[in-house]
Amino acid sequence: MTWLKQHLPNDHPPVSSGSVGVLLVNLGTPDAPDPGSVKRYLKQFLSDPRVIEIPAIAWQPILRGIILNTRPAKSAAAYSKIWTDRGSPLADITSRQAEAIEGRFGENVIVDYAMRYGNPSIETQLNKLTEKGCDRILIAPLYPQYSAATTATVFDEVARVLKGLRWQPALRFVPPYHDDALYLNALADDLTAQVSALSFKPDVMLLSFHGMPQRTLEKGDPYHCHCQKTSRLLRERLQDRPEWEGVRFETSFQSRFGPAQWLEPATDDTLVAEGEKGTKRLVVAAPGFSADCVETLEELALEGRDEFLEAGGEEFAVLDCLNTSGSGIQMLETMVARELSGWA
Repeated sequence: MTWLKQHLPNDHPPVSSGSVGVLLVNLGTPDAPDPGSVKRYLKQFLSDPRVIEIPAIAWQPILRGIILNTRPAKSAAAYSKIWTDRGSPLADITSRQAEAIEGRFGENVIVDYAMRYGNPSIETQLNKLTEKGCDRILIAPLYPQYSAATTATVFDEVARVLKGLRWQPALRFVPPYHDDALYLNALADDLTAQVSALSFKPDVMLLSFHGMPQRTLEKGDPYHCHCQKTSRLLRERLQDRPEWEGVRFETSFQSRFGPAQWLEPATDDTLVAEGEKGTKRLVVAAPGFSADCVETLEELALEGRDEFLEAGGEEFAVLDCLNTSGSGIQMLETMVARELSGWA
């Protein structure tokens, strides 16, 4: 770095290099829980061809003519129920995850976070890291299970941003970690601690993953298989612990959208069916989410509770995601350190 500065011509723009960046990336959130902010967020999110695999010429009139004129108000009402003084829970938790591991990898490693849709954007954060001299950057999509609609679109956006850079950093990506022992052990320990603190012992543990259209599976997307493998490996780790003795494990998929066939069984249908067949005590975990968000805090914890209790259930709880728990941060730190090998 010193040699470089000494040999630059006088009119050369300032150059900073020699640092390593880590960018945690989560899905995204509106800037505020109001229809206007939600509309801007949904327009960006639902215009991504990885998310909606319908030709734009057919999809955009539906999106702009119907969905963006009807859905924002409903979604804003859901966000308003879970918004905090620190803003969006997803953005807040992801930022605190980055803060928690900042400084754990050496002086020359800078940790930050971005949202794939909404703010802070991947473009803004990548530019910030390169301006700080990060010529090597580790991208960490916080999606345990790979899907083209989540993980791949992070790759797409990073590539789009780098296309405009003259001096591109070297890149690494944290791979999907659906079957990684670090992740599974962290989940097992954290979920066990949470269940032990409840006032009741569950009859059923429902593992709810975000849904995807059935056609994604038929096109070869591994997401469904990754979710099922996570469920199986997590169940194997939990079932021998005394806290889980006699608990039945089920897997479902939430957040259906539109008329297409989605992965089944659906979480809302499963909650109703469990209540109707006599299940009295049920807990839900969402191991596909690295941080609590509207899908866990509103869809599961509020709507899901009503569905289960109205169907005959008596005790219900949604367990926290790993968030900034001790188990979660230790997993994240170890996983990032592993992927930084040779860089930091």
